[in-house]
Amino acid sequence: MIPVFDTDYPNILQKVGQIDPIAYAHTRNDVRGAVSYLSPYISRGVISTQQVLAHLLGKGYALSQIESFAKELCWRDYFQRLAQVRDVSVCIKQEQISVAHHEMPTALLHAQTGIEGIDLALKELYEKGYVHNHCRMYIASVVCNVAQSYWLHPAQWMYYHLLDGDWASNACSWQWVAGANSHKKYFANQENINKYTHSTQSNTFLDLPYEAFEQMAIPACLVATESLVLKTELPATIPLTIDPQLPTFIYNYYNLDPLWHAQEAGNRILLLEPQFFQAYPVSSKCIDFMLSLAKNINHIQVFVGSFEELCQHNALAQIYYKEHPLNIGYRGQEEPRDWIAAAVEGYFPSFFAYWKKVEKHLKTQSYNDH
Repeated sequence: MIPVFDTDYPNILQKVGQIDPIAYAHTRNDVRGAVSYLSPYISRGVISTQQVLAHLLGKGYALSQIESFAKELCWRDYFQRLAQVRDVSVCIKQEQISVAHHEMPTALLHAQTGIEGIDLALKELYEKGYVHNHCRMYIASVVCNVAQSYWLHPAQWMYYHLLDGDWASNACSWQWVAGANSHKKYFANQENINKYTHSTQSNTFLDLPYEAFEQMAIPACLVATESLVLKTELPATIPLTIDPQLPTFIYNYYNLDPLWHAQEAGNRILLLEPQFFQAYPVSSKCIDFMLSLAKNINHIQVFVGSFEELCQHNALAQIYYKEHPLNIGYRGQEEPRDWIAAAVEGYFPSFFAYWKKVEKHLKTQSYNDH
């Protein structure tokens, strides 16, 4: 059962303290497994991958004991590193093959594929803004590799609804499934879906041996498609109260860290740029979640407009912001995010290559619980 995602910071930290990385390793592929449900808070920058891993290592776990969970955290860092040096909105390694259209199958939009494990996951996406990672792969596989949709528009659709929407992770994962960021496409058959979603279906369009997928025609139930117009409803603009003698700290959709410069006096502004949300639209549920998380930041004010407009209409002293690939046109003092291995940066052609560097780094570092 997917929980309601609490937005109170002390309760979020409590969730960090409840992680069971050993149980996670044994059950993470199962929809009822011991997943942490921390991804919405990591994606919104409330907590970091480094913070979570440091907590576990600080509790006395050896890296080898929690390698599965550590790798899952590092996947997020890996995709962010990739987005720093590549445009993840285009195919990364090679073009997706066997593309019939650039739309979404209507059956997926209405959770009517007839595959129980997938339809339930789709309903949870709409109702709660979250999908188990394995089910995300199932959905992407059906959309891209069975219905033969080009990956980009479906990835935008899923990102739109996800509370933990992270464009780099989402886009790279869809490309991985579609074979644009991997050596082959990912397929899941009915047997696999039954195993991890606790369903018992048979005789569906996915009830096939894996070798049959590459040659199969698009099932009749997936032929109808739609192109979506995804729009973001932003809150109304409220005039800011600015102290021109104090520094200004810029927060945004990817940085809602309540501890960032928390002990310093300053103007704290949540910048919501219409142009950004036009390029990367999200649902009202996601906006409400973000605004609720922002309440953990003392004296934060919301500004709806561009970075340029913010600077033109307000007398701002030194401006600080956290680095992110989607911070287009920001000026001021850029500060790094909290990486698991800050020294490991640049392009890596595979997660395995990135992980080996991170693993080596971690074995030479001393982590303390914060």
